[in-house]
Amino acid sequence: MALLVQKYGGTSVGSIERIKAVAEKIIAYKNQGNDMVIVVSAMSGETNRLTDMAKQIDPAVRGRELDVLLTTGEQVTIALLSMALHKLGQPAVSYTGAQVKILTDNAYNKARILSIDSGNIQQDLAGGNVVVVAGFQGVDEKGNITTLGRGGSDTTGVALAAALKADECQIFTDVDGVYTTDPRVVPEARRLKKITFEEMLEMASLGSKVLQIRSVEFAGKYGVPLRVLSSFVEGEGTLITSENNEDDTVEQAVISGIAFNRDEAQLTINGVPDTPGVAYQILGPISDANIEVDMILQNVGADGTTDFTFTVNRNDYDMAFSILRKTLEKLGARVASGNNKIVKLSIVGVGMRSHAGIASKMFQILAKEGINILMISTSEIKISVVVEEKYLELGVRALHEGFDLAEK
Repeated sequence: MALLVQKYGGTSVGSIERIKAVAEKIIAYKNQGNDMVIVVSAMSGETNRLTDMAKQIDPAVRGRELDVLLTTGEQVTIALLSMALHKLGQPAVSYTGAQVKILTDNAYNKARILSIDSGNIQQDLAGGNVVVVAGFQGVDEKGNITTLGRGGSDTTGVALAAALKADECQIFTDVDGVYTTDPRVVPEARRLKKITFEEMLEMASLGSKVLQIRSVEFAGKYGVPLRVLSSFVEGEGTLITSENNEDDTVEQAVISGIAFNRDEAQLTINGVPDTPGVAYQILGPISDANIEVDMILQNVGADGTTDFTFTVNRNDYDMAFSILRKTLEKLGARVASGNNKIVKLSIVGVGMRSHAGIASKMFQILAKEGINILMISTSEIKISVVVEEKYLELGVRALHEGFDLAEK
């Protein structure tokens, strides 16, 4: 007998018919002798509907009352799914985050989980119940309802799996696993049987939308095996674990996947005095505006000045550019410029650690297609480049083919 924590996203429970189908799927797992804890999101579109209503009252709405409102979406789903299980003869108990006592900090709209009291859940499991828990939510030490931010239901599932020492946390979604790249860009993309936490973290941070970064971080930290499965298509999905022993071969594939991110923008300030602290003078005001910086490139010219380039999320481009213009005046630099028509392409794989020449091969593949590289960033298991937006699909397809990632 195994203890499984399963998470079903909004599309998986997007209608009464789909909720009934999920109930049947859960019972099939239960009948195999498994103890079942289910985490659900709000029905597809419900969180957006609630947010839109709140914005009709206050366009800048945030904080405590927004969390109180948004958590009702998951409460609807846990009740309906529990009803569906009861109708099929399977005892079930539903819990909100507060009823479980998923304790969080008090950062409304983006709270972080501090602890979970699993006592009641364990008692219900011992009584033969399926336990259905609302994802995306918790409660702070004063009893205030909180939400966990984007991807919060995935995080709830992983956190519960860690607290309960579950055998596996299964994330059911509208895709049947993690692919070598987005099949909408490369139809020949291959579903991976296994991938490491490290690789999945890089893929998620570099643009892959299958899992949210926080949930993968949590799973890696607590050693919770994660499996991505489809709610609509039967299959074994993709297992995310600490070791990648796919096909039980000694030598692993050098590259596991190609990630890309369209939400990139580049900013440059030229002719900055090359003095200690200049990087802070440029990026400090950007950070103070709560804008995250990704890639950074600095070149020192023969005249003793520096050209400083960095990337931000495209949504932050206008604000960052405005701040940079003010910095330009303070530093006496020559010019500030920007480009919000760029993308980031990345290759990811733990096999890079033991194979030389991966970067040069990547650059050669792109050069062959006439794709100019604007910036480069590396780590032990990934290489990222910034290129012009118009080359995104060509670059992804070329790299996927060049590193032989297609279905064999």
